[in-house]
Amino acid sequence: MVSTTFIQPDGRRQKIEAVCGETLMSQAKAQGVDGIEAECGGSMVCGTCHVHLSDMTYAALSPVPAMEAEMLEYVIDPDATSRLSCQIVVSDALHGAEIRVPVAQR
Repeated sequence: MVSTTFIQPDGRRQKIEAVCGETLMSQAKAQGVDGIEAECGGSMVCGTCHVHLSDMTYAALSPVPAMEAEMLEYVIDPDATSRLSCQIVVSDALHGAEIRVPVAQR
């Protein structure tokens, strides 16, 4: 299990214990994290599982694939560390990570 903390736009924090090998999106949804809508269920066609990572966490993950980068062009308020949580596989690299949920999803 990997401990991560989701931070809501209003500052509320929710710590979850995520299973390695699962997607961050599926673990957030299963544990009731607000703001991770995931309307497409993780098929990378909606962008409603968008999250902001710290620079350190972003750098620890594999590079953003072209299809994900294209989808990130359509999310609300993307930044340099934006990712789709459906494309992040939980690993030890996420242990202790603080993941910011955007103000709104598409």
